[in-house]
Amino acid sequence: MMIVETNNLLLREMTKDDFIPLYEIFSDAETMAYYPAPFDKDQVNAWISWNIDNYATYNYGLWALVKKNTGEVIGDCGLINQTVEGIEEVEIGYHVNKKFWGKGYATEAAVACRDYAFSNLGFSKVISLIRPENVASRKVAEKNGMKVEKEIMKSGFNHYVYACSQELA
Repeated sequence: MMIVETNNLLLREMTKDDFIPLYEIFSDAETMAYYPAPFDKDQVNAWISWNIDNYATYNYGLWALVKKNTGEVIGDCGLINQTVEGIEEVEIGYHVNKKFWGKGYATEAAVACRDYAFSNLGFSKVISLIRPENVASRKVAEKNGMKVEKEIMKSGFNHYVYACSQELA
């Protein structure tokens, strides 16, 4: 199901058929540098299943990021629940195939997800959890109107909590 359309992208629910392009992204060591390790095939399948479950449970998750002009799946972007210091937050997350880095697709998708969270789902705040050394993702968050709210330890790593409230978007 299609969720959001931007100038260059479609965001739609991912399916098991998206395995090959998602595996290309999540198995790449450079792309996954800020994760404990790249994903194997089972982890990618679990990622897809987790998102499908999220759609059913929450009506959101990470969506397949599709280039409109080619129909190619180039990543994922969407909304996921995160617990930050005991508080449930809604995070905008994104992963883009490195062949498409630096073209503005992550920012375009993240802005669309922010607007969708506020306009369609009624959230008043969204966050992005980003490791301080992940400069590219930090720039995406900043272009999405987010500012560092605080620094936390999560999964054994320092993370900045970038945040944006609806009234500031």
